[in-house]
Amino acid sequence: MHEISQPATTTLAVPRNRAALWSIVLTMAVITALTALTANSYWLTTLTSAFALALAARGVGLLYAQLGLVSLAQMALVGVGGWVALRLSHGTALPFEAVVLLAGVVTSIIGMIWGAPALRLQGLYLALVTLMLAGAFQIVIVATGFPDGGPGLLGRADATQRLMMQRPALAQGGTAYFIYVALWLTAGLVLVEYLRLGRSGRAWALIRRGRAAAQSTGVNMFRAKMKAFALTGFLAGVAGALLAGNVGQLDGRSFSAPESLFLFALSLVGGAHHWLGALLAGLLLRAVPSLLTDFGVSGYAATVIFGAALMHALITAPQGIAGQVLALAARLRKPGKE
Repeated sequence: MHEISQPATTTLAVPRNRAALWSIVLTMAVITALTALTANSYWLTTLTSAFALALAARGVGLLYAQLGLVSLAQMALVGVGGWVALRLSHGTALPFEAVVLLAGVVTSIIGMIWGAPALRLQGLYLALVTLMLAGAFQIVIVATGFPDGGPGLLGRADATQRLMMQRPALAQGGTAYFIYVALWLTAGLVLVEYLRLGRSGRAWALIRRGRAAAQSTGVNMFRAKMKAFALTGFLAGVAGALLAGNVGQLDGRSFSAPESLFLFALSLVGGAHHWLGALLAGLLLRAVPSLLTDFGVSGYAATVIFGAALMHALITAPQGIAGQVLALAARLRKPGKE
């Protein structure tokens, strides 16, 4: 019976996984097309930043939802990726895509180093360690500046002139670059979902259940955790590079420890267990303050809104906004099936 049922299970799993991946592609295509056709230049810039940060939010959600790990240093990793991208852009003649990938690789390595405490620590202790790392990054930036506008690999910008990072040749305009970033986001979401639905995802789920459950099934905990931190670091680095390309330069104060706290909190509000939650987290982080500014309300009011949303998510909606939306969609589909 085992030999007969196993192929059936595998056969059913493949289409289901493919359907999940195609749903990401189709949903992102619709959202991107509607936005590109309707948004003005200001909102295109804002939503481009939101899409880039959604990559970092997906990494936060992956660690929390799949492994039960709390990382409060993701925005610092975004800053590292942005810095590497700016340095490579000003100091080399590499194409934009190579700069983005290299920024992701460098940040992935740093992410694994920063994730090393996860081999021994978890819960509050890991959160405190990663928050201290984010604070250390902030101190380094304050002490040395964020050398993003000077010539060469180690050039420093002066007060009168700052170089701007050049966008890729095929995405010079605001609309084209928004679509370009949307493609990177779609690829990142598909990659995470592909791994989550495969062997890596099963290993992460066992680790979340406990060390005994993982070890009893032969899961290599070191390799599984390092893969997760490498992936989240890569996503954060790509996000930083895309942010740098969006505005041409970066301010190191944008990657402070409180920003990492905001990113984690909004990942929970959006929904850490589903890829849609990452997109919602990016929109909340960038679009809500911009929307408040449009209505003449101070952007700092967003902090109050985010706090209330986090309390709501923790108390009544642990699956976040994405979970509520998906549950509503499931209930709406039921009458048609009956």
